Amino acid sequence: MRHKDNACLPKWKRIFDVFFSLFALAFSLPLMVVIGLSVKIEDGGRILFFHDRVGCNGKRFKIIKFRTMNPNAEQELDILLKDPEIKEEWEKTFKLKNDPRITRIGKILRRTSLDELPQFFNVLKGDMSVVGPRPVTEEELKRYYGKKAKIYKSIKPGITGYWQVMKRSDVEDYKERVEMDEWYIKNFSFILDMKIILKTVAVMLSKKGAY
Repeated sequence: MRHKDNACLPKWKRIFDVFFSLFALAFSLPLMVVIGLSVKIEDGGRILFFHDRVGCNGKRFKIIKFRTMNPNAEQELDILLKDPEIKEEWEKTFKLKNDPRITRIGKILRRTSLDELPQFFNVLKGDMSVVGPRPVTEEELKRYYGKKAKIYKSIKPGITGYWQVMKRSDVEDYKERVEMDEWYIKNFSFILDMKIILKTVAVMLSKKGAY
């Protein structure tokens, strides 16, 4: 491991995160205003979505995204999971490919990954990095990571990462995501991060594998 356990990131990564996030937020601010208004106008619900995630050293934090689902999405999920096929898909990937809870604006935001723009505030706060393993919930960490949870918690999760640009949501099995996260944590470097960021832009433009 190339950084102290309690630091989670080497200095170069933190410095890059701060400057890149400030630039990204300044550049995207007008777009974020438009997105926020669009989300609000569609159904009158909250603009932002906050959800618990596990970060460096097991620290819990609230991830910030533009809301892409119906206001009562959590309650709707309980009903959807009563269907055996839907429940099987959810337990395998922790996602639903044709999720009926996603709003019209939400579908556009997810296809382009624009729903994740507010996460740059998470990066500035110090909870996340621009590039890193996927931010997961406590339930995901316990269910799928097992002994590898310690490795996952040794670094900050990222807005984008190795698995996102390699297969995005097309990963067929959650185990594959865990393996990709582990590979990144063991091999990250400035050059690799830059490659992932550039590939992220290409993936966003192609809208491949997003739902």
